[in-house]
Amino acid sequence: MTHLEIKKGNLLISEPSILNDSSFNRAIVLLTEYTKNNAVGFILNRPTSFLLSDLITDLNCDFPVYEGGPVEQENLYFVHRVPELIPNSIAISNGVFWGGNFESLKAALHTRQITNTDIRFFLGYSGWGKNQLSEEIESNSWFVTKNSSKNIFLEDHSTFWRNKMVEKGGNYKLWANAPKDASLN
Repeated sequence: MTHLEIKKGNLLISEPSILNDSSFNRAIVLLTEYTKNNAVGFILNRPTSFLLSDLITDLNCDFPVYEGGPVEQENLYFVHRVPELIPNSIAISNGVFWGGNFESLKAALHTRQITNTDIRFFLGYSGWGKNQLSEEIESNSWFVTKNSSKNIFLEDHSTFWRNKMVEKGGNYKLWANAPKDASLN
């Protein structure tokens, strides 16, 4: 089976076959790095109960914080669309950037130059070692798609995975309306 090329900026969509995987059930991951030795990304559709001000108390900022993945969940990461406000950001694709100067970020948040449609914060990240991600794709844990969103931060986290199933078509449409926990059916 041929797959879309794995590269940073693409989205990993969890296959229905991994519904029992608590880390990645119905996950959509934005790949922020992909090399021959590793892959890094952040789950876009899994908000936590935390707000940014809960984690950084000197910021009066009610932006939601998302679960980025199972690795280093005590660390805060961010992706954004405002590299002009956050120097030293790493370009991903489609006008999306990863990280950057944290003091500049805090200053821009204090002056309200950044809105919650410009940035997303994550606790932890998703990571794969050499060949691990390609093996998971070959074993049908993920499919790869391009990030076709004009602004990925405007996607509704509660329907994002379902919409990708419908978009993929075929048997995936059947999974779009399946209950989140199939054992409750």
